[in-house]
Amino acid sequence: MSETDQANADMQIHRAGSTPAIVGPTDWFTGRVRIDRIFNAPAPARVGLAVVNFEPGARTNWHTHPLGQTLLVTDGVGWTQCENGPKTEIRPGDLIWCNCGRRHWHGATDTSAMQHVAVTEQLDGKAVTWQEPVSDEIYLGGALKKD
Repeated sequence: MSETDQANADMQIHRAGSTPAIVGPTDWFTGRVRIDRIFNAPAPARVGLAVVNFEPGARTNWHTHPLGQTLLVTDGVGWTQCENGPKTEIRPGDLIWCNCGRRHWHGATDTSAMQHVAVTEQLDGKAVTWQEPVSDEIYLGGALKKD
């Protein structure tokens, strides 16, 4: 095999629109959520990513990640919160690290849609533990931290 053939065999390009979008499951999300461009790297890698689109008022349930999660906001305005911490506004270009095992949620604000790229790693085949929905009282309440 030539060096060019080997390089092409080692690289995978997943074209935009080549993976069908899915509706965010109601067991994981409140409100209208669309998940696009889902990708899981082949073993031995354990990283996966998805582009998640939240309509106004939509958010994740409380959840944790065994190896943490990185979010990159690409459009709109959202909120995120770790349990017992402040609700924080997030905007395009913001990079958020959700610490390993730390209970949190994220989503759009009540008036703006939001899109982010979510990058997670699996530990023993599991990337996330989904929990109960975030109540409207928690989602809409509390002091808002704007950095």
